[in-house]
Amino acid sequence: MVEIGKWQTLKVIRSKDFGIYLAENNGDDDAVLLPRKQVPEGLKAGGSIEVFVYLDSSDRPIATVNHPLITLGEVKRLKCAGVSKIGAFMDWGLEKDILLPFKEMQGKVREGREYLVYMYMDKSNRPCVSMKLYNHLSSDSTFEKGDSVEGYIYEINEKIGAFVAVEDKFQGLIPKQELHKRVNVGDTMTMRVTDIREDGKLNLSISQLAYRQMEEDSEMVYQAILSFDGVLPFNDKASPELIERELGLSKAAFKRAVGRLLKEGRIEIHEHSIVTK
Repeated sequence: MVEIGKWQTLKVIRSKDFGIYLAENNGDDDAVLLPRKQVPEGLKAGGSIEVFVYLDSSDRPIATVNHPLITLGEVKRLKCAGVSKIGAFMDWGLEKDILLPFKEMQGKVREGREYLVYMYMDKSNRPCVSMKLYNHLSSDSTFEKGDSVEGYIYEINEKIGAFVAVEDKFQGLIPKQELHKRVNVGDTMTMRVTDIREDGKLNLSISQLAYRQMEEDSEMVYQAILSFDGVLPFNDKASPELIERELGLSKAAFKRAVGRLLKEGRIEIHEHSIVTK
C-alpha cells in the first residue's frame, strides 16, 4: 500500500507521456504519478524507484524524488510561507506547502518566521504539521548539570514556565521563577541546564552562572540608567514588580548589579533614584 508522508520504494507499473505510475505491486488501485520531469533516464515498467508521496493541489497522491524538509513523525524547523483562513502554510521544500492548522498553533504565527513543528496525518489522511511538541520530544539526552545548550521555546504556560525543545530534540522547561524577562514562542536562545529530573527532562535557566550574570546585569542596568538621561527614577528599595517590569530582573539580581556598580564608583544612590557619576 502506498503511504502518504513517507519515503518508499515503488514499482513502475505503466508509463505515459506525462510521467510514470508507481505502485507497491502490479495492481494499480492506489498507483501514484511521478511527473515525467522527475523520472530518471532509463527507468521502465517493472523497475523500482524510491520516492516520497504527498498530496498535490487537488489533494491527490503524487510522488516526487525531491527531498522534503520534514517527513511523517519528525520534528523540524519550517518557515511560514503565508497565513490563510484555515491556518498557516509552511514551506517544506515541495511544490505544495504543508498546512499548520490554527488549532495546532502556539501563539501567533507570522509569515517569514521559522517555527519548530511535528508532522502528522490528520483525520482526512492529509499531511499537516503541529506546534504542539510536548509528546514528541525525547527525554534521553546526555546533557549534564551546568551544560550550556541551545533551546527553542515552543510553549508558554503562565503558571509553570516556558517549555523548551533543547537542540530541537529534547524536553526542557524554564520554570516560572527563572523567567525574569519576556520570552516568546519561537525564540531561540542559549540556556544553562540547572537540573536533570528523574524522568530525564531538563530544568533550564536563561541566566548565566552568578559571577558572569552579575557582570552582564550590571552593564545592562548602567545602560538603562543612561537611557533615563543618567537618573533612574527608583533605587534598590523599589518593589520587585517595578524592577521586573522596567528592567526584567529580579530584585535580588538588581541589588547585586547596583552593588557592583556602586563598588566600581560608576553610580550614586539617592533617596528615590540612582544616578551616574
